[in-house]
Amino acid sequence: MTIAIFLAVLFASMTIGVPIAFALMLTALALMVHLDFFDAQLLAQNVQAGFDSFPLLAVPFFILAGELMNAGGLSRRIIDLARVFVGHIQGGLGYVAIAASVMLASMSGSAIADTAALATLLLPMMRKHNYPDGSSAGLIASGGIIAPIIPPSMPMVIYGVTTNTSISKLFLAGIVPGILMAAALVLVWRRISGKAVLPVAEKAPWSERRRALARSLWALMLPVIIIGGLRFGLFTPTEAAVVAAVYALLVATLVYRELKPAGIYQVFVAASKTTGVVMFLCGAATAASYMITLADLPGDLARSFGPLLEHRVLFMLVVALFLLAIGMVMDLTPTILILGPVLAPLAARAGIDPVYFGFVFIFVGSLGLLTPPVGTVLNVVAGVGRLRMEPVVRGVMPFLGVYFALLLLVILFPQIVLTPLRWLS
Repeated sequence: MTIAIFLAVLFASMTIGVPIAFALMLTALALMVHLDFFDAQLLAQNVQAGFDSFPLLAVPFFILAGELMNAGGLSRRIIDLARVFVGHIQGGLGYVAIAASVMLASMSGSAIADTAALATLLLPMMRKHNYPDGSSAGLIASGGIIAPIIPPSMPMVIYGVTTNTSISKLFLAGIVPGILMAAALVLVWRRISGKAVLPVAEKAPWSERRRALARSLWALMLPVIIIGGLRFGLFTPTEAAVVAAVYALLVATLVYRELKPAGIYQVFVAASKTTGVVMFLCGAATAASYMITLADLPGDLARSFGPLLEHRVLFMLVVALFLLAIGMVMDLTPTILILGPVLAPLAARAGIDPVYFGFVFIFVGSLGLLTPPVGTVLNVVAGVGRLRMEPVVRGVMPFLGVYFALLLLVILFPQIVLTPLRWLS
């Protein structure tokens, strides 16, 4: 009965257009009434507690770092660096998109920010050289979702806080799979570009490559500082976010000098708006999570999943299919906030490593960013490129297929995640 009330109120609210944060609060309220435990003060206290979290401070600072990178020229220099090194290969602009997506992912942690930057700079160039619009948009969208996997990842911060999982270990767990995602994109793009007749740009001379490397050196130091600092224990993920934001601000204003005082104000306003949305979601999810725990929803699910808990692979496959279905109608952040506290205890009962489960959760949720009808990243690419959604969806399908294959490998062979994690930790 409790599960039915939770799902009915949540999806009914979303169906009639209630914003996710308010839908979560209505869910918490419905569970209170069901348990005959209505207390408005307790509801407000839990919402406030969702904001009052030191680890969650990483979210606004990483958001700010991403905004500063795009406004201050760091993202553009990274893309230009990839262009001069691999732009001359057959289908070279596609490889530029893949290389740039990995480098940008290691700086911002936001799929939407990285996708917008890549689409703004690369889609016009690809269109000018007669690249197929659908495949180009699909590749850029697929590269954009590497951002939630490679550190620093904002979804991993939110998942870690929500489920009490080590954020540092989640960050380190995503490095090797993120690189495998890029390698998978290379294989698919090589096949696509091999069938199409695409122009080949002239190979950039080494003098131009050295200049591009010198121009982007300050930007390239950002992921080195973040990952190196986390790996050697110099700072926590929250402190890493502050370091990233301050470093991006200094480089954008004092080194590249592309960000003026008026621009700084606009960057802070944009970052504040995004932060407000995310934090309100976290507060509403905390209230819902409190009532979920009080109603023993994880226990009810554990009894429903009982036979599956004894079969790790089967359990993970069912959870992955469930999350894929949810990802088609819900964005990644609310998926984490709603289902993270429910599914993580089940994984613990099944004897699954919490960091490994957290990585798979984020990976599957990220795939939802590429699946219609919601497909946030698809909408970003289509909006920036002024494309209809149909060719974008067709273009992303080959890349989505290889991501599904990689997901299956990760579920069948957890060592793909766990072995590098042990070494890096």
